[in-house]
Amino acid sequence: MISGPPPSTNQSVEELLERFTSGSKRQRLSLVKTIEERAEELAALAQAALASFDPDGDDWAAGWILQVFQRHQPQVLPSLLSSESRGWFSTPSAVGIDYEPLQRDLLAENFEEADRFTSATLRKLAGPGAEQRGYVYFSEVHAINGLDLVTIDRLWTAYSQGRFGFTTQARLLNALDGRYHSLWARIGWKHEGTWTRYPGSFTWSLSAPEGHMPLINQLRGVRLMDAVLHHPSLVARR
Repeated sequence: MISGPPPSTNQSVEELLERFTSGSKRQRLSLVKTIEERAEELAALAQAALASFDPDGDDWAAGWILQVFQRHQPQVLPSLLSSESRGWFSTPSAVGIDYEPLQRDLLAENFEEADRFTSATLRKLAGPGAEQRGYVYFSEVHAINGLDLVTIDRLWTAYSQGRFGFTTQARLLNALDGRYHSLWARIGWKHEGTWTRYPGSFTWSLSAPEGHMPLINQLRGVRLMDAVLHHPSLVARR
């Protein structure tokens, strides 16, 4: 007799949701396709489908459910999204930045637009000098407000099945013993010694290499990315 949980196709949608909510990362990933296939049943649960998740967190299981609704059952989203922020995840900012456009684009899997918003926001957070010159100096990163960096990172994490975001990039760098030359190839920013051309050669979808987004201008050198990934507020999230 075969033991173990029943196949997901034979489970009720409530049982499937429980497995997806409480499972390990590997178990969750194995259920991603099934969650999408049963979008209509999940939509019938409405807010109950997200009841186990925290809007102040970055649980990508909640983000994937929302993206599945966006793909297949968009009519259910207005009842789930905050009327104030027009998003499900909270997006606090210490300096009054509205992160609704970022959350909207990530939800809709418009990753290129989300990346552009992120780059522009990093310049704004770095100060007027960075906005005027069009890029951030590594020496300006330490003054960037940590709450805002965390909000950006949370949203990228939540809407990418945990594949994108600053802390994902930092984790990959750590696994490579801090070797940036190895990281560029690992996250798809360099191929056979040649930098990936922006924007046309980047992969703006969930099929991109892990850590592929958001883009930090690698042509400015290692020091800028290193400063971002080692910002105290992001280090505290690992």
